[in-house]
Amino acid sequence: MGLWDSLLNWLRSLFFKQEMELSLVGLQNAGKTSLVNSIATGGYSEDMIPTVGFNMRKVTKGNVTIKLWDLGGQRRFRTMWERYCRGVTAILYVVDAADRDSVPIAKSELHDLLTKQSLSGIPLLILGNKIDKSEALSKPALVDQLGLESIKDREVCCKLGSLCVCAPFMCAEMNLVCTSSFS
Repeated sequence: MGLWDSLLNWLRSLFFKQEMELSLVGLQNAGKTSLVNSIATGGYSEDMIPTVGFNMRKVTKGNVTIKLWDLGGQRRFRTMWERYCRGVTAILYVVDAADRDSVPIAKSELHDLLTKQSLSGIPLLILGNKIDKSEALSKPALVDQLGLESIKDREVCCKLGSLCVCAPFMCAEMNLVCTSSFS
């Protein structure tokens, strides 16, 4: 079974849906648009322009259709995040693990987003991106610096991936099964 099939089976088992909606949020330059493009086309391009507001893309693989909301990460667009995260199947929070200066801001924005009552209980996947860079945080350091252990009202997963190498969900090294621990 291919890696894309593994992801789809995992999503099916988690949500029991053939159609799902995911909101991708995170600070600017975290790699959200690159992730959407990797999922949709299987390719990666260095030539990305910042998302202004939001983009929506529907991707169908087999029997599963995923609507992906790619939300701008600049400060002026962060107030929109809640609106586009309401009622989604899961929130995918993308963090540039190599930009250590932005991690405290990413933590603050993440925890602010999770205080929104309308988002209560929505599963959360944290993707530490750009781990191919030497300055990237390790998974335990990212979990610690983002304060993920303190999130108790939803299922939370933290994965590391590098879009420069391949789409994170398609990497053989990635464990696609979420657990309650971050080890």
